[in-house]
Amino acid sequence: MHTSRSTSVSGTSASRPSAAEMSRRGLLAAGGTVGLGALLAACGGSSGSGGSDAAGPKGSGTGTATTPAGPWTFTDDRKQQVKLDRTPAHLVAYVGAAAALHDYGIECAGVFGPTKLKDGSADAQAGDLDVAKVTVIGNTWGEFSIEKYAALSPGLLISHMYQAPTLWYVPDESAKKILAIAPSVGVDVAGVPLTTPLRRYAELATSLGADMASSANAAQKTRFEKASADLRAAVKAHPGVKVMACSGAADAFYVSTPSSAADLTYYRSLGVDFIVPNKVQGGFFETLSWENADKYRADVMMLDNRSATLQPKDLAGKPTWARLPAVKAGQVLGWPSEPIFSYGKCAARIEALTQAITSAKKVS
Repeated sequence: MHTSRSTSVSGTSASRPSAAEMSRRGLLAAGGTVGLGALLAACGGSSGSGGSDAAGPKGSGTGTATTPAGPWTFTDDRKQQVKLDRTPAHLVAYVGAAAALHDYGIECAGVFGPTKLKDGSADAQAGDLDVAKVTVIGNTWGEFSIEKYAALSPGLLISHMYQAPTLWYVPDESAKKILAIAPSVGVDVAGVPLTTPLRRYAELATSLGADMASSANAAQKTRFEKASADLRAAVKAHPGVKVMACSGAADAFYVSTPSSAADLTYYRSLGVDFIVPNKVQGGFFETLSWENADKYRADVMMLDNRSATLQPKDLAGKPTWARLPAVKAGQVLGWPSEPIFSYGKCAARIEALTQAITSAKKVS
């Protein structure tokens, strides 16, 4: 995750940087298994038709959508305004962005990023996407088929940003070629509270035709607001429960600092008492050897559950893991450290954390 060693990600090998090279971008990709490149330069392609056609991005997710008529404009978090003659069709997005849009009824023709597991089933980061119906133009870090992308006649490229202006999972070495094919939109998901990317993806979905006032979409937001209130109440009712966000790799254990992640920042604002590591690297985490993995003791552990990271069954042979109080107490919660930024998906994660805190025994 955070060394120069390589690790397998969905069946491929990706280079990992040294601690000195770490940044938020290198940390988060595919469980932190990637190398770093230079930040992308902001690229053109922000006007014109952008490959749009008469067919709009109607979706089949839980929300509803219709294609707006007339010109389309959206200003992204790079402060770049995209102006098109009509609503873009043939959307292509990072899988997490596509999953969020799907929940509002907006469908993407193509996706990139962790989409399918080795057996062809959906990666957890694909959310409720039907992965058999989308064109996967890259499934792991560094994979992005320009040929497949161009063949889709894309009207818009959409991705997260952990370090603006870099678009998440758009390879550095081919970024200029990719960004020249169609206009793009980037949404900040780091250094901001969870509510910010939630709002921005909802705004993007609305611009593309989602009806956020529909019963399905309105229910998502209502559920999120109730889940947030319930978490705040649970923390007050169960004071002193220590929570640690962490990730496991073969050669190291990583303890995240809550200020670095949109979801953790938000949970902390609701009162969740997080372990804050004291030797943070790259602004995000502290790296511990497995011999020292018991440096911090928590009552509840949120363990990164992406497919490229080690899960409790994989960690059973690590003595220090087995000795951690929360592990012994069975108080380990799966943590999607790359949230799907739809209100429904984030509400579900908050509900799970609320349940974990409510049922936790003080063991730290």
